[in-house]
Amino acid sequence: MALDLSDTLVVGISATALFDLREADAIFQDAKRNDPKNALESYRQHMLESEDAPLADGTAMPLVKALLDLNQYCSPGGGEPLVEVVVMSRNSPETGIRVFNNIRQRQLAVSRHAFTGGESVVDYLKAYDVDLFLTTNVQDAQRVIDGHHCAAAVLKQPPNDSNHLPEGQLRIAFDGDAVIFDESSELVYKAEGLDSFLANEDRKQDVPMPAGPYATLLKKLSRLQDRLPFSVDYSPVRIAIVTARNAPAELRVIKTLRHWGVYVDEVFFLGGIDKAQVLKAFRPHIFFDDQDLHLERAAALVPSGRVPYSSGSALNQSPEGVSVEGETHDNDSEPGASAC
Repeated sequence: MALDLSDTLVVGISATALFDLREADAIFQDAKRNDPKNALESYRQHMLESEDAPLADGTAMPLVKALLDLNQYCSPGGGEPLVEVVVMSRNSPETGIRVFNNIRQRQLAVSRHAFTGGESVVDYLKAYDVDLFLTTNVQDAQRVIDGHHCAAAVLKQPPNDSNHLPEGQLRIAFDGDAVIFDESSELVYKAEGLDSFLANEDRKQDVPMPAGPYATLLKKLSRLQDRLPFSVDYSPVRIAIVTARNAPAELRVIKTLRHWGVYVDEVFFLGGIDKAQVLKAFRPHIFFDDQDLHLERAAALVPSGRVPYSSGSALNQSPEGVSVEGETHDNDSEPGASAC
């Protein structure tokens, strides 16, 4: 009988999101420029020679640890896990041994993998029932968003210090418009300005917003919370929405979440206040936003990921929607680390 993961939160993660593989990627890219015929062999040789070498944590490592810790709350006697993490990599199985070794060295409870030897891993997301895909590869994330496979983000470089992140509790922060909710309200703001946006949201406060690319993930996180112990003082999962909205655009957010039957622990309506300082105080294991305007400062403080717009979105005309600093692009040939 096939494993039923319908009630399990499944996170697919690239090797470059889990570990810092920039050195290996630099070797591949340098060889590709100077000796393209032997670039793959140079990369392969480096990975074989360093199979037992430790890797530094990637941006998503704190999140993965916090997610896997939730399985301590599984019902006695087995049953499906609360959370499943799948490592998905363009490396070949042979060059991926270094990744396998580092997973074991850290005693991460990751048992499922997909190593595709240069092919995109996106085609296998459905097979693994992935709800969230985290990568450093821009093209892969874009394919996921355009195909409506699941939520996806392009991770920024690791923050300067992740030792301050809490243990014993998973914390996730989301932007609102074009992430949890669709982009229709943000388009009003872009096209007509702040006053029209505020008037539109106040007028429609009782009209639920359409779902955005992360709505399904948020709803599944909410169902996950229902299966976990909860008290006034503590919950193993804490969710925040950190949005540039302010009154009178705030009620539509809260009423939409109520309509969806979704509970979030904290909401911050900032109205122009820097998101980075709020995130520094909240200390999430990951923050998702659609604009580099907010991510540039946030990513230095907390693990962060950019949510791509769909390729046909009018928001791609905005300067905030096109910056991909710190992210990696696909290669035409077999991957170095940058191709996951």
